[in-house]
Amino acid sequence: QVQLVESGGGSVQAGGSLRLSCAASGDSVRNYNMAWFRQVPGKEREAAAAIGRYDAVYYSDSTKGRFTISRDDAKNTLYLQMNNLEPEDTAMYYCAADRFTGSIWLSWRLIPSKYNHWGQGTAVTVSS
Repeated sequence: QVQLVESGGGSVQAGGSLRLSCAASGDSVRNYNMAWFRQVPGKEREAAAAIGRYDAVYYSDSTKGRFTISRDDAKNTLYLQMNNLEPEDTAMYYCAADRFTGSIWLSWRLIPSKYNHWGQGTAVTVSS
């Protein structure tokens, strides 16, 4: 089974940047659909960005144009480059992966329960 470990979170001023990493072990990131979800206390977990098995990508309305999701097969790592950060981006960020394939990705990519592999999370705080 694949294991995921996030890193790169921290505290920054609005307008700053962070790069989150999700290091995978036990299997190749190339074999999975992957995503970055974020969650704050009292709210539902939401998808910030997703990348499919064959590199189709998704961004939420709030992250599109500011965030970039990418995968480095050689390093077996998923990344989330976050630029122009806003206070509303403050959350715990989680890396997720699963093997669902084909066009079903379009329906399942944003649903946390469809992902069976999760990291422990990394905290991001953005101050104004």
